[in-house]
Amino acid sequence: MPDTRGTGTTLSDNSRSDLVEKSDDSAPATLVDTSPPDGGRRAWLTVAGAWMVQFSTFGYLNAFGVYQDFYTRDFLSHSSPSDISWIGSVQLFLMYAPAVFVGSAFDSGYFHHVQICGSILLVFSIFMLSLVQQNQFYQVFLAQGLGIGLGVGLLFLPSLSIVSHHFRRRRALATGLVVSGASSGGLVFPILLNHLFANTKVGFANGVRVSGGIIALLMIIANCIMRTRLPPKKRRAVSLRHGLLHIVGDGAYTSSIAGAFCTNLGLFVPFFYLQLFAADYNVSPAITTYILAILNAGSTLGRILPVALADRVGVYNMLLPAILASAVLLFSLFAATDTAGVVSVAALFGFSSGAYVSLIPPLLGTLCTDVSELGLRMGLAFSLVGTSMLVGTPIFGALLDTGSGAGRTLVWWKAIVFAGVRPLSVVFPLSPCRPAPSSSSLRRAQRARSILGLPLLCTIRRVEGAESGS
Repeated sequence: MPDTRGTGTTLSDNSRSDLVEKSDDSAPATLVDTSPPDGGRRAWLTVAGAWMVQFSTFGYLNAFGVYQDFYTRDFLSHSSPSDISWIGSVQLFLMYAPAVFVGSAFDSGYFHHVQICGSILLVFSIFMLSLVQQNQFYQVFLAQGLGIGLGVGLLFLPSLSIVSHHFRRRRALATGLVVSGASSGGLVFPILLNHLFANTKVGFANGVRVSGGIIALLMIIANCIMRTRLPPKKRRAVSLRHGLLHIVGDGAYTSSIAGAFCTNLGLFVPFFYLQLFAADYNVSPAITTYILAILNAGSTLGRILPVALADRVGVYNMLLPAILASAVLLFSLFAATDTAGVVSVAALFGFSSGAYVSLIPPLLGTLCTDVSELGLRMGLAFSLVGTSMLVGTPIFGALLDTGSGAGRTLVWWKAIVFAGVRPLSVVFPLSPCRPAPSSSSLRRAQRARSILGLPLLCTIRRVEGAESGS
């Protein structure tokens, strides 16, 4: 009789996307089907709940351009645009920075614990923001930059990772639907906040409280309907350090993160500054009020249509054009000095940037060889890329600002060049390496050329050479 103790059992037809579990020494190996169902009532309710989380987190952060404009011209007029943008950039940074720890907690089965803590912190911080005093920068920074940022950081990644528990074949489509909540929130909140802040009977404090009430209601519903499906990773548990060392050893993964850092230095600039840009160029106030809503309306389409095609033609082939289009549209701001130009750039940039953002989680899924590591892999990527979001918009604001007070002059050309060059630094080195859609090795090439960011050409050739020899 052969000894069957410690025998490994692979629970998948597809080892790239299914969890591998090891049986206990004392128990016989048993096969348990962990394949995602790709649908069903529980799965789609989870998608709906995750959509609400994205609406209330990333969607609310997408409305920071309203705050940037309001603070620069009124509420924090003693502070420079660069100083004010630190509030929004810290929010973005904290949305991603704790992701490596949040992702590890997700893999360990603490999804609901993290979601509830994040929901409480987010709602509490929004209501604290409504109590801050005018020209008290530190109060706004603590409530909005740190408080809201940390709350969003606890909520954002798990609401994306949970999709992989329920979908595999249609994962890109399901993820696209979830992340469309962010752009939908970015469509609703700018209109809501602009009108409430401008209404003398409501004002800043009550306007913020209204938005906080909406988010509180959505968080309650979302926490009630989202469900996990896979068991927590407890057997053969490895330390966080060991897991990180294993993941960092993946060359395609690490080179992808490096490129994503470059891309995100400029990608979120319009979400912070486009409303201020429109106001500075004397675009109609009626249009300026809705410019971020137009931007996020385009982003809503961009987060759904390209990911639906990505399941057919590949994530790489949808993501590279999105990066290139975003860079071109950033430079087109030089010519967008009237109402028609600003509206066109807002709608088109919203579409291209929305496509980029929505295709990142499915791409990370294709790079993951073990679903039980997905939370950690996504968390590490988001944590490192979040650093570029921390510094990108303040650099843009420093290049933009030439003075202080009501008579300050804004010089846009240096800031626009900085923002537009970042995505281009990723696109051109990748263009010669683009795989043909009909190639039989497309999936392997996508992994090697992963365009979360900028891989090195020598790394690509080395990986492809190793695969062809195997």
